[in-house]
Formats: sequence, C-alpha cells, structure tokens
Amino acid sequence: MLTNQIKEEILHGQTVLGIELGSTRIKAVLVNSENQPIAQGGHDWENTLLDGVWTYSLDDVWKGIQSCFASLQANIQKDYGVKLTRTKAMGISAMMHGYLPFDAKGNQLTAFRTWRNTMTSQAAELLSTLFDYPVPERWSISHLYQSILNKEEHVKDLGFLTTLAGYVHWKLTGRKVLGVGDASGMFPIDTKTGNYDQRMVEAFDDLTKAHHFPWRLETILPSILSAGEDAGKLTDTGALLLDPSGTFEAGIPLCPPEGDAGTGMVATNSIAKRTGNVSAGTSVFAMIVLEKELSKSYNKFIDLVTTPDGSLVAMSHGNNCTGEYDNWMRLFSEVLTTAGFSLSKGELYDRLLFKALEGDKECGGLLPYNYLSGETMTDLNEGRPLFVRETKHTFNLANFMRSQLFTALGVLRIGMDILFEQEKVAIDSITGHGGFFKTAEVGQKMMASALHTPISVLKTAGEGGAWGIALLASFMVGKQNRSLADFLASEAFATAEKSTVEASEEDIEGFNVFLERYKHGLAVEKAAVQHLK
Repeated sequence: MLTNQIKEEILHGQTVLGIELGSTRIKAVLVNSENQPIAQGGHDWENTLLDGVWTYSLDDVWKGIQSCFASLQANIQKDYGVKLTRTKAMGISAMMHGYLPFDAKGNQLTAFRTWRNTMTSQAAELLSTLFDYPVPERWSISHLYQSILNKEEHVKDLGFLTTLAGYVHWKLTGRKVLGVGDASGMFPIDTKTGNYDQRMVEAFDDLTKAHHFPWRLETILPSILSAGEDAGKLTDTGALLLDPSGTFEAGIPLCPPEGDAGTGMVATNSIAKRTGNVSAGTSVFAMIVLEKELSKSYNKFIDLVTTPDGSLVAMSHGNNCTGEYDNWMRLFSEVLTTAGFSLSKGELYDRLLFKALEGDKECGGLLPYNYLSGETMTDLNEGRPLFVRETKHTFNLANFMRSQLFTALGVLRIGMDILFEQEKVAIDSITGHGGFFKTAEVGQKMMASALHTPISVLKTAGEGGAWGIALLASFMVGKQNRSLADFLASEAFATAEKSTVEASEEDIEGFNVFLERYKHGLAVEKAAVQHLK
C-alpha cells in the first residue's frame, strides 16, 4: 500500500490499533485495512523483585502505556505527516496469569503478582487434586487460594480479580471482561460452554465455604468473551489514560482483552486444530491446538488453556528462556567497551549467536542452567543461574553459546515429550516467534533440534502479540460471519512470507544428549538453590 493511501486511512480512522504489555517491552502496532503493520511504538520496562515478589507497579503500567502510545504517535507523524486521532477498533493484550486483586471500590489490595512468581506450589497442588485438572502455580486461582492458605488479610475484601490485560481494558472501557484465552489462565474453562468450568467453580466455593467470605468465585472473576464479541468502547477517561494530550478520541470499540499466549497464536496463524506455535523470549512456551482432550491430567507438565475463540490448547511452559543469556550478552558488551571496542546490540547478538552453529552438536559437555526464577516442571521454587563443566570438556565460545541456547529450551522439551511420545499428538506445523528467533536461522535451528520438528517463522511474526491483538480487533469489526481461522487465512496470511528450517539428525541427536545431561544435572541446580542463599 502506498504512503498516501496509508495516510488517508489514518486520517479517516480506517486503521486498527493493538497494544501488548510484555514482560520487558510494551509495544503498539497500527495496521492498515489489509491488516499489515504500518507503524509501531514501544517502551522498555522491567519487573521488580519486591519483598520476594516479582511485580510491576500500576503507575508504571500507565507511564509505560502512555510512553508507548506517544512513541507510536511520533513515528506516525514522522512517516506520514499526520496525527492518529481515531481508529476503527483497538485491543489490549498482556502477559497472562498472575494476581491483580481489587476491592469493591476499585482499590488495589496487594502488589501485582506476575506469572513469574512460584510461591503457590501448595495451592496449585491441592487444587489440581481437587479438580483432577492441571492447575499451574502461576494461574490466578493458585495465587488466590495460596493467599487464603496464608491467611492474608486482604482476601476478605475482594471485589474483583483480573489479569493485567483485563485491568487495562477495565480502566479504558469500564467493563470487567476478559477474552476466553486469557481467562483460561485464571481458572479452568469448559470448552463446551466457553465459560468457567461450573463443576470446578462449585468445588472451589465448597472448599472455601468455612472461611465465610462475602464473595463467591464467579462474583469476583471477569465475564468471559470469545474472539469477535463486543467488549465495550473507549471512554473519555480511558482515552486520556492512553493519551494525556487529548488527541486520541473516545468511542473506539475494543475487542476482548487477551493474554500473550493467545495473541501469539493469532500472530503465527496457529488457531486451527493440528497447528502450534512456540513463543520464546523472557519465558518460553509451546501451544498445540488439540483435536481431542488428553487422556489424563499432567499436573506441573502440561497446562490446558484455550485459543481466543475457545478451542482446547495444550501448553508446555518454562518460566526462563533468554533472560540469562541476555545477561551474558551485557557482560560481553562490557568486555568490548573495556577493551576500547563497540558493537551495536543487534550486531553483538548476531555475531555471538551465529557462533552457536559452529559448536559441537551436544555443546562439548558444557551445562548451564538459566533459572533466574523457579521452574515448576523441574520442582524448583527459586531461581539460581548456574554454569557447570568438567576440565575435560571443550570450553570455547561456540560451545558456550550453543549451550546457552539449548538450556533455554530444556524445560520446554520435557513438556513436549509428553505430548509427542505419550499422547501421540499430531501436528501439521509449528511456527515460532519472539526474541529467540531474531537472529536469522540460529533460533530456528536450535528450536528444530530441541523439538525434532521443522520450525517456521513468519516475516510479520516479529511484530508479536501487539500485531496479534490488532488482528483480533480487526476480526471483531470485519469478521463477516467467518470463523477466526478463516478470517486470518484470508485476510492476514494469504500472502504471508515464511521461512522453514529443519534440523539434521546429528543436531537432533546432539540436543538429546544435552537433554540427558541437563536432567542428570538438576540435582546440582537444586543443591545450589538450597545452599547458596
């Protein structure tokens, strides 16, 4: 589409806006009438470990959103010479799970507890047994029940419990709703009804009845909406929260707020059954859209969530992925600076990550653990980054970088082995997105080695979840009786460019050898957590 055409669409409100609050970056993407990105904005931020809790302040949420929107506005002004005053639709996405409780007056009751926290193992285990259904530690219901077990004073005052996306959407529209994909990370969903599983809701209320709380579970959870449903309009107050300058107009319709897992599925066209995607950045998770239910519950290993239109999805999730090798990259950059040299961040990553392709297939015996935070799947409730080697091992840069990439996928592979080997889940394609894939070929080759499956990357997947939620907003106003999968296939991905990388048998076997070393070495990692306090 020509620049003048894009300019006219911006002026006449024919574009669609998506905003996603990720773990390290808040990103805005504006798409044209062909659902292709035409402008971006961004704001970097970081979580804080406050009194043992990984959190973000709500003040930082709004400062970040406003900075992100201002960045988008500046880019539009620079590239097209106009200001964005309205859009046809918009949507909000954010990192899933966690705990954001408010009282009946809308006052925050505790600091936001993000997905990264692993202090709810007791609650998660008890609820998984009660429901006969996998309930991960990072789910909202695990945080709520752990708060009850801990006898936290705030629980009796609960009026509303939501996710980060649900909170932002509420403040922008006044509506306490949530997309079904994000809701499936709060509490189990009955995919037949598209709502919270009623049997489990009643079981939870019976479990907590003796506490005599003035609320029942369904009275404090957001209402659930499926993709394409109306989720309210941007209010005057909401418009000013987004853009304090007053340039952006109220009245814009919003789609249901979604979690980053759901928008990742949309951004990789992985909504239909037998498709899957893997998102690899601060955390790593693979999502496989199932043809049928699993034969049993795999608590702590496989989560069950849904697509934004309510289909059942199996998820293998690791809390830690690129965070620790990002720390190594900063150290290497400091070494260069100290020696009087400099490389841009992108060039440094590309050069060092490409070295991984030169390494021994099984990393020369090197064994790092990238646990900045705990990992449920490997029974670690606290992080402790660790690097282990014997003197006989081949300690060079190529093996070091390869081992950093391999260890980022260790937990993911443990979960995926259950789906592929025990459940015999059939899959036609896996598409990757996230920072792990930014260096061309390297991330795909490492992921293909880990999952012994070809990995595709879409050219537009680099836009990530912000593009995914923009597509969901576009679907809401332009679905024309089509399913979400049909809409995506015909509107957003009909001419999509993608690259596919396969791993050699030697690469796959190299990862298998590394994985066995990784599993055997977990005892060392657990000892480090216990003794290096």
